[in-house]
Amino acid sequence: MAFETGRHKFAPGRIAKNYLFFDCPKINKANKGFRKFIFIITIFVRRRGIFKTTLIRTEQMKTVLLQIGKTSEKYISEGVDEFSGRIRKYTGFEIITIPDLKFTRNMPVAEQKLKEGEKICKLLNPDDYVVLLDEKGKEFTTIEFSQQIRKIFMLVRKRVVFIIGGPYGFSAEIYNRADLQLSMSRMTFSHQLVRLLFAEQLYRVLTVIKGDPYHHE
Repeated sequence: MAFETGRHKFAPGRIAKNYLFFDCPKINKANKGFRKFIFIITIFVRRRGIFKTTLIRTEQMKTVLLQIGKTSEKYISEGVDEFSGRIRKYTGFEIITIPDLKFTRNMPVAEQKLKEGEKICKLLNPDDYVVLLDEKGKEFTTIEFSQQIRKIFMLVRKRVVFIIGGPYGFSAEIYNRADLQLSMSRMTFSHQLVRLLFAEQLYRVLTVIKGDPYHHE
């Protein structure tokens, strides 16, 4: 028996507990025995006598932090740099900074948010999974957030983009584009301090997913 999907043909492999793994010789050879994370394993999961097909992505999508304006506080910048380095040991991570708008002293808040929104939209791809860091968003515990990140990484997307807006939040256009709104706390923090809090928390949940010793319940 064999199973075909797309360009590849999968032959039955080993059975482990309730999982029947299908091996693809072409993919195995190309990736030198599963040493590279650039493939998809197709498994049949047997539940109550019914076989279901599940696709498992082992290539994690790239993680991007998109923020408005340079970080002015040195301690925040140094902290973000420290956790960024740690995050990159687990997944591809990039910080994109949109320059602050100029001549905003007499600019209405609505107009400022609209212009920032336009700049954000230019940097988003159609298939990005977009998460807004917003005080009105959904709150998670660290464990719940790690579970949410697991689910996001399983999606067929190239990037997950976390966005920290300016001091006045986001335009309606950006809210409509978001796949998820995430709140770091019910308390209010400066949009720059949120950068450090988020970087630490992202590193923390990655250690939880990996099973490394950092987070303690």
